[in-house]
Amino acid sequence: MYEDFYGLKENPFVVIPNPKFIYLGENHREAMAHLLYGVMEKKGFIVITGEVGTGKTTLIHYLLHKLSSNNHTKTAFLFNPKLAVDDFIQYILKDLAVKWQGRTKGDHLHALHRYLLDAYLRNEKVILIIDEAQGLHPELLEEIRLLSNLETSNSKLIQIVLVGQPELDKTLSQRAYRQLRQRINMRYQLLPLSEEDTKAYISKRLKIAGAQRPIFTEKALKEIYQRSGGIPRLINILCDNTLLNGYALNRKRIDKKIVKEAARDLILQRSSPKKIRDIYSWSLIGGMIMTILLSMDLFWEVNLRPLYEKFLRGLQQVIGIF
Repeated sequence: MYEDFYGLKENPFVVIPNPKFIYLGENHREAMAHLLYGVMEKKGFIVITGEVGTGKTTLIHYLLHKLSSNNHTKTAFLFNPKLAVDDFIQYILKDLAVKWQGRTKGDHLHALHRYLLDAYLRNEKVILIIDEAQGLHPELLEEIRLLSNLETSNSKLIQIVLVGQPELDKTLSQRAYRQLRQRINMRYQLLPLSEEDTKAYISKRLKIAGAQRPIFTEKALKEIYQRSGGIPRLINILCDNTLLNGYALNRKRIDKKIVKEAARDLILQRSSPKKIRDIYSWSLIGGMIMTILLSMDLFWEVNLRPLYEKFLRGLQQVIGIF
Protein backbone atom coordinates (compact mmCIF):
# COMPACT_ATOMS: atom_id res chain seq x y z
CA MET A 1 0.00 0.00 0.00
CA TYR A 2 2.83 2.41 0.86
CA GLU A 3 5.57 0.89 -1.30
CA ASP A 4 5.33 3.34 -4.21
CA PHE A 5 5.15 6.31 -1.85
CA TYR A 6 8.54 5.41 -0.33
CA GLY A 7 10.08 4.20 -3.59
CA LEU A 8 10.05 0.53 -2.59
CA LYS A 9 9.63 -2.46 -4.89
CA GLU A 10 8.04 -4.62 -2.21
CA ASN A 11 7.06 -4.66 1.44
CA PRO A 12 10.33 -4.83 3.41
CA PHE A 13 8.72 -5.83 6.70
CA VAL A 14 6.41 -8.69 5.81
CA VAL A 15 6.36 -11.22 8.65
CA ILE A 16 7.43 -14.37 6.82
CA PRO A 17 10.80 -16.19 7.02
CA ASN A 18 12.06 -15.08 3.59
CA PRO A 19 15.79 -16.00 3.23
CA LYS A 20 16.21 -13.00 0.91
CA PHE A 21 15.71 -10.66 3.86
CA ILE A 22 17.86 -12.62 6.28
CA TYR A 23 19.94 -10.53 8.64
CA LEU A 24 22.21 -12.30 11.07
CA GLY A 25 23.10 -10.27 14.12
CA GLU A 26 26.03 -11.30 16.28
CA ASN A 27 23.98 -13.76 18.30
CA HIS A 28 22.30 -15.20 15.20
CA ARG A 29 25.67 -15.69 13.47
CA GLU A 30 26.88 -17.64 16.46
CA ALA A 31 23.72 -19.75 16.44
CA MET A 32 24.14 -20.47 12.72
CA ALA A 33 27.78 -21.40 13.27
CA HIS A 34 26.71 -23.83 16.00
CA LEU A 35 24.07 -25.35 13.72
CA LEU A 36 26.36 -25.77 10.72
CA TYR A 37 29.17 -27.18 12.82
CA GLY A 38 26.83 -29.54 14.65
CA VAL A 39 25.21 -31.01 11.55
CA MET A 40 28.42 -31.20 9.52
CA GLU A 41 30.32 -32.91 12.34
CA LYS A 42 27.41 -35.25 13.10
CA LYS A 43 27.00 -34.16 16.71
CA GLY A 44 23.69 -35.96 17.04
CA PHE A 45 21.33 -33.79 19.09
CA ILE A 46 21.32 -29.99 18.87
CA VAL A 47 18.89 -27.73 20.78
CA ILE A 48 18.22 -24.09 19.87
CA THR A 49 15.90 -22.07 22.12
CA GLY A 50 14.69 -18.49 22.04
CA GLU A 51 11.74 -16.34 22.97
CA VAL A 52 8.80 -15.76 20.63
CA GLY A 53 9.81 -13.65 17.64
CA THR A 54 13.59 -13.84 18.06
CA GLY A 55 14.03 -15.39 14.61
CA LYS A 56 14.20 -19.13 15.25
CA THR A 57 12.11 -20.12 12.23
CA THR A 58 13.96 -17.65 10.01
CA LEU A 59 17.21 -19.22 11.15
CA ILE A 60 15.90 -22.68 10.28
CA HIS A 61 14.87 -21.60 6.77
CA TYR A 62 18.26 -20.01 6.26
CA LEU A 63 19.91 -23.26 7.37
CA LEU A 64 17.72 -25.24 4.96
CA HIS A 65 18.65 -22.80 2.20
CA LYS A 66 22.36 -23.28 2.94
CA LEU A 67 22.03 -27.06 3.05
CA SER A 68 19.95 -27.27 -0.14
CA SER A 69 23.06 -26.58 -2.23
CA ASN A 70 24.81 -29.59 -0.67
CA ASN A 71 23.99 -32.76 -2.60
CA HIS A 72 25.38 -34.85 0.25
CA THR A 73 22.85 -33.56 2.80
CA LYS A 74 19.21 -34.63 3.07
CA THR A 75 16.78 -32.86 5.38
CA ALA A 76 13.35 -33.50 6.87
CA PHE A 77 11.66 -30.43 8.35
CA LEU A 78 8.76 -30.83 10.77
CA PHE A 79 7.06 -27.50 11.48
CA ASN A 80 4.03 -28.88 13.33
CA PRO A 81 5.00 -31.43 16.01
CA LYS A 82 1.40 -32.20 17.00
CA LEU A 83 1.48 -35.68 15.49
CA ALA A 84 0.92 -39.23 16.66
CA VAL A 85 4.06 -41.36 16.83
CA ASP A 86 3.33 -43.38 13.70
CA ASP A 87 2.31 -40.27 11.77
CA PHE A 88 5.62 -38.74 12.84
CA ILE A 89 7.67 -41.58 11.32
CA GLN A 90 5.58 -41.51 8.13
CA TYR A 91 6.08 -37.75 7.85
CA ILE A 92 9.86 -38.18 8.00
CA LEU A 93 9.75 -40.88 5.33
CA LYS A 94 7.63 -38.74 3.02
CA ASP A 95 9.78 -35.65 3.52
CA LEU A 96 12.87 -37.69 2.68
CA ALA A 97 11.04 -39.14 -0.36
CA VAL A 98 11.43 -42.68 0.97
CA LYS A 99 9.19 -45.37 -0.48
CA TRP A 100 8.10 -48.14 1.83
CA GLN A 101 5.84 -51.14 2.05
CA GLY A 102 3.69 -52.23 4.96
CA ARG A 103 1.43 -50.36 7.36
CA THR A 104 2.83 -51.06 10.79
CA LYS A 105 5.17 -48.89 12.81
CA GLY A 106 7.77 -51.62 12.52
CA ASP A 107 7.54 -51.45 8.72
CA HIS A 108 8.03 -47.68 8.81
CA LEU A 109 11.01 -47.86 11.17
CA HIS A 110 12.58 -50.60 9.09
CA ALA A 111 12.25 -48.48 5.94
CA LEU A 112 13.76 -45.47 7.70
CA HIS A 113 16.67 -47.48 9.10
CA ARG A 114 17.41 -48.99 5.70
CA TYR A 115 17.34 -45.53 4.12
CA LEU A 116 19.71 -44.12 6.74
CA LEU A 117 22.16 -46.97 6.28
CA ASP A 118 22.13 -46.47 2.51
CA ALA A 119 22.67 -42.73 3.00
CA TYR A 120 25.62 -43.48 5.29
CA LEU A 121 27.18 -45.71 2.65
CA ARG A 122 26.74 -42.88 0.11
CA ASN A 123 28.46 -40.52 2.57
CA GLU A 124 25.25 -38.47 2.89
CA LYS A 125 24.15 -36.67 6.03
CA VAL A 126 20.49 -36.89 7.08
CA ILE A 127 19.13 -34.12 9.28
CA LEU A 128 15.77 -33.94 11.05
CA ILE A 129 14.76 -30.41 12.08
CA ILE A 130 11.78 -29.94 14.39
CA ASP A 131 10.38 -26.45 14.89
CA GLU A 132 8.07 -25.50 17.79
CA ALA A 133 9.63 -28.40 19.70
CA GLN A 134 8.27 -27.09 23.01
CA GLY A 135 4.94 -28.56 21.85
CA LEU A 136 6.18 -32.13 21.49
CA HIS A 137 4.17 -34.76 23.38
CA PRO A 138 6.07 -37.01 25.84
CA GLU A 139 5.49 -40.04 23.61
CA LEU A 140 6.97 -38.20 20.64
CA LEU A 141 9.98 -37.01 22.63
CA GLU A 142 10.65 -40.62 23.59
CA GLU A 143 10.38 -41.63 19.94
CA ILE A 144 12.88 -38.92 19.00
CA ARG A 145 15.26 -40.25 21.66
CA LEU A 146 14.97 -43.72 20.20
CA LEU A 147 15.70 -42.36 16.72
CA SER A 148 19.00 -41.10 18.07
CA ASN A 149 19.93 -44.73 18.74
CA LEU A 150 20.15 -45.32 15.00
CA GLU A 151 23.90 -45.37 14.52
CA THR A 152 26.87 -47.33 13.29
CA SER A 153 29.91 -48.20 15.36
CA ASN A 154 31.47 -44.80 14.60
CA SER A 155 28.73 -42.41 13.49
CA LYS A 156 25.16 -41.26 14.09
CA LEU A 157 22.89 -42.06 11.17
CA ILE A 158 20.62 -39.06 11.72
CA GLN A 159 21.23 -35.58 13.14
CA ILE A 160 18.34 -34.10 15.13
CA VAL A 161 17.81 -30.37 15.67
CA LEU A 162 15.16 -29.30 18.19
CA VAL A 163 14.13 -25.65 17.96
CA GLY A 164 11.68 -24.13 20.40
CA GLN A 165 10.72 -21.59 23.03
CA PRO A 166 12.28 -21.58 26.54
CA GLU A 167 9.61 -24.03 27.68
CA LEU A 168 11.57 -26.67 25.77
CA ASP A 169 14.45 -26.30 28.25
CA LYS A 170 12.00 -26.69 31.12
CA THR A 171 10.63 -29.89 29.59
CA LEU A 172 14.07 -31.35 28.97
CA SER A 173 15.08 -30.58 32.57
CA GLN A 174 12.53 -33.08 33.88
CA ARG A 175 13.92 -36.30 35.26
CA ALA A 176 11.81 -38.35 32.84
CA TYR A 177 13.87 -36.97 29.95
CA ARG A 178 17.34 -37.41 31.45
CA GLN A 179 18.25 -40.03 28.81
CA LEU A 180 17.33 -37.63 26.03
CA ARG A 181 19.07 -34.75 27.82
CA GLN A 182 22.33 -36.70 27.99
CA ARG A 183 22.28 -37.10 24.21
CA ILE A 184 22.27 -33.34 23.58
CA ASN A 185 25.73 -32.39 22.37
CA MET A 186 25.12 -28.73 21.55
CA ARG A 187 22.80 -26.03 22.91
CA TYR A 188 22.34 -22.40 21.98
CA GLN A 189 20.00 -19.62 23.10
CA LEU A 190 18.89 -16.91 20.67
CA LEU A 191 18.85 -13.39 22.14
CA PRO A 192 17.13 -10.21 20.90
CA LEU A 193 19.07 -7.94 18.55
CA SER A 194 21.27 -5.20 19.98
CA GLU A 195 20.52 -1.56 19.14
CA GLU A 196 23.19 -1.48 16.44
CA ASP A 197 21.96 -4.76 14.97
CA THR A 198 18.38 -3.43 15.02
CA LYS A 199 19.42 -0.40 12.95
CA ALA A 200 21.38 -2.59 10.54
CA TYR A 201 18.45 -5.03 10.33
CA ILE A 202 16.02 -2.27 9.32
CA SER A 203 18.52 -0.71 6.89
CA LYS A 204 19.18 -4.01 5.13
CA ARG A 205 15.51 -4.85 4.67
CA LEU A 206 14.78 -1.40 3.26
CA LYS A 207 17.73 -1.61 0.88
CA ILE A 208 16.70 -5.06 -0.39
CA ALA A 209 13.16 -3.72 -0.92
CA GLY A 210 14.55 -0.94 -3.11
CA ALA A 211 14.98 2.07 -0.81
CA GLN A 212 17.35 4.66 -2.29
CA ARG A 213 17.60 6.88 0.78
CA PRO A 214 17.15 6.66 4.58
CA ILE A 215 13.51 6.68 5.61
CA PHE A 216 13.78 6.57 9.42
CA THR A 217 15.55 9.24 11.46
CA GLU A 218 18.13 8.20 14.06
CA LYS A 219 15.70 9.02 16.88
CA ALA A 220 13.00 6.99 15.15
CA LEU A 221 15.31 3.99 14.92
CA LYS A 222 16.18 4.29 18.60
CA GLU A 223 12.47 4.42 19.46
CA ILE A 224 11.83 1.29 17.36
CA TYR A 225 14.56 -0.52 19.27
CA GLN A 226 13.21 0.54 22.64
CA ARG A 227 9.62 -0.36 21.75
CA SER A 228 10.45 -3.71 20.13
CA GLY A 229 13.11 -4.82 22.59
CA GLY A 230 15.21 -5.97 19.64
CA ILE A 231 12.73 -8.76 18.79
CA PRO A 232 12.81 -9.13 14.96
CA ARG A 233 9.11 -9.95 14.63
CA LEU A 234 8.11 -6.90 16.66
CA ILE A 235 10.54 -4.76 14.66
CA ASN A 236 8.80 -5.86 11.45
CA ILE A 237 5.31 -5.23 12.79
CA LEU A 238 6.21 -1.83 14.23
CA CYS A 239 8.08 -0.68 11.12
CA ASP A 240 5.23 -1.82 8.86
CA ASN A 241 2.64 0.09 10.89
CA THR A 242 4.92 3.13 11.15
CA LEU A 243 5.37 3.32 7.38
CA LEU A 244 1.62 3.00 6.92
CA ASN A 245 1.05 5.89 9.34
CA GLY A 246 3.70 7.95 7.57
CA TYR A 247 2.00 7.30 4.25
CA ALA A 248 -1.36 8.39 5.68
CA LEU A 249 0.28 11.59 6.97
CA ASN A 250 2.11 12.16 3.64
CA ARG A 251 5.48 12.06 5.45
CA LYS A 252 8.45 10.85 3.41
CA ARG A 253 10.68 10.88 6.48
CA ILE A 254 9.68 8.89 9.56
CA ASP A 255 10.45 10.59 12.88
CA LYS A 256 10.19 9.50 16.48
CA LYS A 257 6.66 10.88 16.89
CA ILE A 258 5.24 8.67 14.11
CA VAL A 259 6.93 5.61 15.63
CA LYS A 260 5.46 6.40 19.05
CA GLU A 261 1.97 6.73 17.57
CA ALA A 262 2.27 3.36 15.83
CA ALA A 263 3.66 1.76 19.00
CA ARG A 264 0.78 3.16 21.02
CA ASP A 265 -1.72 1.63 18.57
CA LEU A 266 0.08 -1.72 18.90
CA ILE A 267 0.29 -1.38 22.71
CA LEU A 268 4.07 -1.68 22.67
CA GLN A 269 5.54 -0.20 25.84
CA ARG A 270 9.07 1.16 26.04
CA SER A 271 11.48 -1.28 27.66
CA SER A 272 15.16 -1.52 28.46
CA PRO A 273 16.50 -4.06 25.94
CA LYS A 274 20.04 -3.89 27.32
CA LYS A 275 18.79 -4.89 30.75
CA ILE A 276 16.75 -7.71 29.23
CA ARG A 277 19.75 -8.93 27.22
CA ASP A 278 21.79 -8.96 30.42
CA ILE A 279 19.09 -11.04 32.11
CA TYR A 280 19.04 -13.40 29.13
CA SER A 281 22.80 -13.79 29.47
CA TRP A 282 22.58 -14.54 33.18
CA SER A 283 19.75 -16.98 32.52
CA LEU A 284 21.98 -18.78 30.04
CA ILE A 285 24.73 -19.04 32.66
CA GLY A 286 22.19 -20.32 35.17
CA GLY A 287 20.94 -22.86 32.63
CA MET A 288 24.49 -24.08 32.02
CA ILE A 289 25.01 -24.57 35.75
CA MET A 290 21.76 -26.52 35.96
CA THR A 291 22.80 -28.64 32.98
CA ILE A 292 26.08 -29.54 34.68
CA LEU A 293 24.27 -30.50 37.87
CA LEU A 294 21.77 -32.55 35.89
CA SER A 295 24.51 -34.42 34.08
CA MET A 296 26.11 -35.26 37.43
CA ASP A 297 22.78 -36.35 38.95
CA LEU A 298 23.39 -33.86 41.78
CA PHE A 299 20.23 -32.01 40.80
CA TRP A 300 18.04 -34.75 42.23
CA GLU A 301 20.25 -35.76 45.14
CA VAL A 302 20.20 -32.29 46.71
CA ASN A 303 16.60 -31.56 45.62
CA LEU A 304 17.27 -28.44 43.55
CA ARG A 305 14.13 -28.80 41.44
CA PRO A 306 12.03 -26.28 43.47
CA LEU A 307 14.81 -23.70 43.08
CA TYR A 308 15.04 -24.38 39.34
CA GLU A 309 11.28 -24.00 38.86
CA LYS A 310 11.35 -20.71 40.80
CA PHE A 311 14.20 -19.54 38.55
CA LEU A 312 12.19 -20.37 35.40
CA ARG A 313 9.05 -18.63 36.70
CA GLY A 314 11.06 -15.50 37.41
CA LEU A 315 12.61 -15.58 33.95
CA GLN A 316 9.21 -16.01 32.30
CA GLN A 317 7.89 -12.98 34.19
CA VAL A 318 10.80 -10.89 32.97
CA ILE A 319 10.38 -12.08 29.38
CA GLY A 320 6.68 -11.25 29.64
CA ILE A 321 7.38 -7.52 29.49
CA PHE A 322 7.96 -7.90 25.75
